[in-house]
Amino acid sequence: MDEFMAKAGSFWFSRRANKEISSFGDDVNSFSNSVEGGTKWLINKLKGKMQKPLPDLLQEYHLPKGLFPQNATNYEFDEETGKLTVFIPSICEVGFRDSSVLRYATTVTGYLEKGKLTDIEGMKTKFVIWVKVASVSVDGPQSSKVYFTAGMKKSRPRDAYEVHRDGISVEIY
Repeated sequence: MDEFMAKAGSFWFSRRANKEISSFGDDVNSFSNSVEGGTKWLINKLKGKMQKPLPDLLQEYHLPKGLFPQNATNYEFDEETGKLTVFIPSICEVGFRDSSVLRYATTVTGYLEKGKLTDIEGMKTKFVIWVKVASVSVDGPQSSKVYFTAGMKKSRPRDAYEVHRDGISVEIY
């Protein structure tokens, strides 16, 4: 009986260990929507470099902290060039308090500087049809408006974008 219990215990332990190792792989994969993004994230993690949360980075650059979906926590930011790449687990849409809707691809890129995010790829908004967002800007740190340029420049109330919201998965970007 003891021999049987030992074999059963070792079988259970090896299955549990495999599951944990597999889970770690899934965690790494969930942060790596691209090979380059995941590699840099993993290297920085191993080096012990702490990355500030995305909402904090946006606020530092005077943009509303809820501009990206809540599950968009992994990003790369090159301070020299200003290039920002945000990784999102799946294509999603976020509805805001002013009834506007933004749609995000799994990777959103742009150039971040004080008060604006320009040359955006991977973000759309709905006017009558889905239109690519080219830039997002504010007049200053205390600005009450957020300006979206998507074929035309449209202002929206800033407070609608200050709350971090979940994205709702969609099939098509």
